[in-house]
Amino acid sequence: MISLPTAPVRIPVVLLYNLDPDWTPEEKKEAFKLTEELAGALKGFGHAVELVRVEGNEIHGKLRPYDPNEYLIFNWCEGIPGIEHSEWLVARQLEELGYTYTGASPRVLSLAQDKQRVKDILEACGIPTPAWKIFDAPRADSWRIFPAIVKPRNEHCSAGITPESVVTNGGDLTGRIAFILNRYAQPALVEDFIDGREFHVAVLGNEDLTVLPAAEMDFSRFGDARDRLCTYEAKFAPGSLHYEKIETLLPAPLTGEEKETLEEICRKAYRAVGCRDYARMDLRLRDGVFYVLDVNPNADLSSDASMACAAEAAGMSYAQLGSVIVRMAAARHPVFRQWL
Repeated sequence: MISLPTAPVRIPVVLLYNLDPDWTPEEKKEAFKLTEELAGALKGFGHAVELVRVEGNEIHGKLRPYDPNEYLIFNWCEGIPGIEHSEWLVARQLEELGYTYTGASPRVLSLAQDKQRVKDILEACGIPTPAWKIFDAPRADSWRIFPAIVKPRNEHCSAGITPESVVTNGGDLTGRIAFILNRYAQPALVEDFIDGREFHVAVLGNEDLTVLPAAEMDFSRFGDARDRLCTYEAKFAPGSLHYEKIETLLPAPLTGEEKETLEEICRKAYRAVGCRDYARMDLRLRDGVFYVLDVNPNADLSSDASMACAAEAAGMSYAQLGSVIVRMAAARHPVFRQWL
């Protein structure tokens, strides 16, 4: 288990976050509330925290007052507003400016955005992942595994995943591929649909890895397999069917052997993709095999998200979780690494 900080190391932190001008007032309010909550937790644990908001491609100017030798960046920024799939660009700009920051590198953030590349890596490393194929045209003559699930190749946060994503025949599959091509202007990833238990597993660390207690998404209130999904609404739409009916079991009820196997697969996936400081793995269990569905190197660190909840289940407060991540990044800082 990772060593929990009990006394503050007063590393100055710039908490970098984004607010998209196109968000609704409610979305902006919620994003700022969560940002303030993280800042408050870090301050409560002894860190001096400066909040820096990004509302456009302005990171260079926003960070000019903060000397890279005197501050560490807590990268809470999910992208550059107005530029799709730009998580990796934020990290690249931070590196170009000479900052040490929390979380994954630009290469890994870019990699994780491309499900095809991640699947290739998992398979090359012998890590179980559902059978799959990429389609860039609305035809699926070569696919024979049903039920199947159809996803956009380059989205995250379950974008594009609804009950209609699960198909049971070639005609519906072709139609769903066409939908993804038209709606998202990118190829479709078709996978064997693993109709089994789903787990979200948080991992912390670099040289040594700590696997936090697994969270299980309980689909027992859904009779139709097409509803047994963690959709976008399940994560972000209070009042929606999936948000209300999917229960989280934390820690997940697992046998000792299952827990050991799950943790080993998560460690392998974390290493294979190149995650740093923290990440979350999404997996499903079928016939005794844990299949990796997704690797999230920039996992949600909000206080109510699965990583913070898993940390709490392991006896780690939200403030300690934030400070652990700061300290892992500080070990890469030219000055602060001497303070640890």
